[in-house]
Amino acid sequence: MRKMLTLAAVTMSLVAGAARAEVTDQSPAGFEVTEKVGILAPRAKVWAALMTPAAWWNSQHSWSGDARNLTLDLANGCFCEKLAGGFVRHMTLTYVDQGAQLRMFGGLGPLQFTGAAGHMGIALKDSPGGTDLTLTYDVGGYAKGGLAEHWAAPVDTVLAEQVARLKRYVETGRPDASAAP
Repeated sequence: MRKMLTLAAVTMSLVAGAARAEVTDQSPAGFEVTEKVGILAPRAKVWAALMTPAAWWNSQHSWSGDARNLTLDLANGCFCEKLAGGFVRHMTLTYVDQGAQLRMFGGLGPLQFTGAAGHMGIALKDSPGGTDLTLTYDVGGYAKGGLAEHWAAPVDTVLAEQVARLKRYVETGRPDASAAP
């Protein structure tokens, strides 16, 4: 019986920390994606990691091909990436509540080639096991062929991956699932 209770407790802790990602709303005018995850670390540690995307963002989802070129510059309000011949401003920071909330505006990745832009909100809240992170990205505007129809699912997939990588980085020091601690 004791083994079953221990197994149940371990299972519940794994479920509680599992990421939940979904397209929460969509219409011809745009879409919203929401990513939620419990991270087994204090909020200050999660915030510090969030502020260093170069450490956990997937290089395959960067313009330079190297996530080490990504920065979240609070002083200049820029989620930017250094390129060989310049830079790209992925998003502009519009609100910072140190350790609790970050809000940004802009179009991530290929959305910059459309008439679409969005608001991203990231909220951190203390939880019994560490920190709950909620990311929402509301995107609106125009994209040939339809904004939500073509972009909602891929954007959700990419953001879910980044949130999962952030979680692994905070908890293990390594963002890749296959990396040994």
